[in-house]
Amino acid sequence: MAPGEKIKAKIKKNLTVTGPQAPSIKELMKWYCLNTNTHGCRRIVVSRGRLRRLIWVVFTLTAVGLILWQCALLVLSFYSVSVSIKVHFQKLEFPAVTICNINPYKYSALKELLSGLDQETKNALRNLYGLSNIKSRKRREADPPQSSEGDSHSKFLNILPLVVFEPDDTTKEATDLLTGRKRKVSGTIVHKASDVMHVQETKKTVGFQMCEKNGTSDDCATYTFNSGVNAIREWYKLHYMNIMAQVPLEKKINMSYSAEELLVTCFFDGVSCDARNFTLFHHPMYGNCYTFNGDITKTALNTSMGGSEYGLQVILYIDEEEYNPFLISSTGAKVVIHRRDEYPFIEDIGTEIETAMATSIGMHLTESFKLSEPYSQCTKDGRDVPVESIYNATYSLQICLHSCFQRHMSETCHCAQYSQPAPKNVSYCNYQKHPNWMYCYYKLHQAFVQEKLGCQAICREPCKFKEWSLTTSLAQWPSDISEKWMLDVLTWDKGQKENKRLNKTDLAKLLIFYKDLNQRSIIESPANSIEILLSNFGGQLGLWMSCSVVCVLEIIEVFFVDSLSIITRRCWQKIKKRWAQRNTQQGQSPSGNPEDLAGCDNPTCVLDDDLPTFSTALQLPQAPGAHVPGTPPPKYNTLRIERTFSNQLEDTQDSENV
Repeated sequence: MAPGEKIKAKIKKNLTVTGPQAPSIKELMKWYCLNTNTHGCRRIVVSRGRLRRLIWVVFTLTAVGLILWQCALLVLSFYSVSVSIKVHFQKLEFPAVTICNINPYKYSALKELLSGLDQETKNALRNLYGLSNIKSRKRREADPPQSSEGDSHSKFLNILPLVVFEPDDTTKEATDLLTGRKRKVSGTIVHKASDVMHVQETKKTVGFQMCEKNGTSDDCATYTFNSGVNAIREWYKLHYMNIMAQVPLEKKINMSYSAEELLVTCFFDGVSCDARNFTLFHHPMYGNCYTFNGDITKTALNTSMGGSEYGLQVILYIDEEEYNPFLISSTGAKVVIHRRDEYPFIEDIGTEIETAMATSIGMHLTESFKLSEPYSQCTKDGRDVPVESIYNATYSLQICLHSCFQRHMSETCHCAQYSQPAPKNVSYCNYQKHPNWMYCYYKLHQAFVQEKLGCQAICREPCKFKEWSLTTSLAQWPSDISEKWMLDVLTWDKGQKENKRLNKTDLAKLLIFYKDLNQRSIIESPANSIEILLSNFGGQLGLWMSCSVVCVLEIIEVFFVDSLSIITRRCWQKIKKRWAQRNTQQGQSPSGNPEDLAGCDNPTCVLDDDLPTFSTALQLPQAPGAHVPGTPPPKYNTLRIERTFSNQLEDTQDSENV
């Protein structure tokens, strides 16, 4: 190696290389490990022996992996909530209570409308099960029998044919109940208790067939049931809904029970009340219902103490003689406890109470406050849910689901399901206006249950809601000892005639009260914040790598900024070198600045933009025309000094010899 090369290599070795001025990534990493405060990286460089270095490399990489894992968990769990429960003892607002008779309309008021349907139902029961002695109430036996001749006899069975599947019949043939003939069952066979029906092999299976008007035989669907009772009641209910859909609302209200008829006595918080404290709410399937404390234009009622004596106590007149035998199979009333501004869904969340019983319902109030996005999918007021509500009430999950189903009914079947209020500008379904509404309804209802309509995915629960947890208990009422005098007094209060004395099976007592005045509030709050997240990050960095935020910034600078700078500079040098070689090979004289010519032709030029150092100064070119002698000319002054100094040395040597 030439002397100049040795000097350049020695200077390069001893000079301190810092930051992006390092010639390579390797030397940059070496400089970082020697100067960083992260002890693991430093031990990789200063440790002696390959085994120790390997161990420290493994430890450092493991610590880095643990830091990344823990930090990822912290980020993923950032949108978590903490739940706090607060209990308040205060005077509580009494909820709204909606009460409905299970029987929607008086049977005596419907006998003319339902005479043909009832007669065909009796004929179907006689043909199916041999029930020829179906007795009516005493007051109905006095009515003249309805004619079953003519077209009215087969009107309902023609619309929805009742069919019977024989056991061990695999030919998909069924017996038509009207004609008694075998008919081929085409299309799909759906069992109401499952998705796909498998005909039972041990007994007859009863069902009815629904076909789309003007459609082919493949457009039919046969619905079967485990029990003939369910099949007959469902078949009867569909025709009943169609008949009642054609009756004006005002007439239906008159055919149902009035508040004075339903309520015998009323008592609230130690004070008597009456029918004027209840507001009418008409439900298509339950007739006239009455809501206590439901008028939002009036001041809400409060209860001063807990216990049954300070709640709502009512005695209801059920009037079992007016029950429809084919539509209603149980006796009693339905009760819904809800917010004052909430729509009462009787068919979804109603609680049934029995006759000849005192039903006590104790309540505990719980108010929940949930966090909205990004913590949960709840909605504050339902405005961000893409379903238009058809109810004039505060948003709830039931309102959204029913409105979504009604929307599909109005769009697909061009009508509204009769059991719910109709959307705007859409009439109720009936045979005269929409002959296919039953078929369409059943198809849509099946898709709704199987979540094919997407209503369950669209609708979201509200972020704020009140919930009353109920505890129900029963007791015989009235007792055998007090039955006689109590029924006499209630008959007198009711104003009944002596020959229509009240029976205990016509009465039901209801008590609704707060068990105590403790209101429980469940409140969600963010479990994390930016400050807590940064503190957790610092704890992980200090635990595994003993570094701080400054060390993290240093890592970002070295591993991203400086490394990228070195890589970019080296790539630029290679590009310039290749460009210079290409121009040289083509024999073209590069044009431009003289500095560029020197950079391309002079091999001692450094092709980067760094400031000159001592090593680059050794490679500077000599001046043109200069001669570098092999031996420099003598300096006379120094020669004199050397001659004198040599004479002194000779004298010294002579004296030593002497």
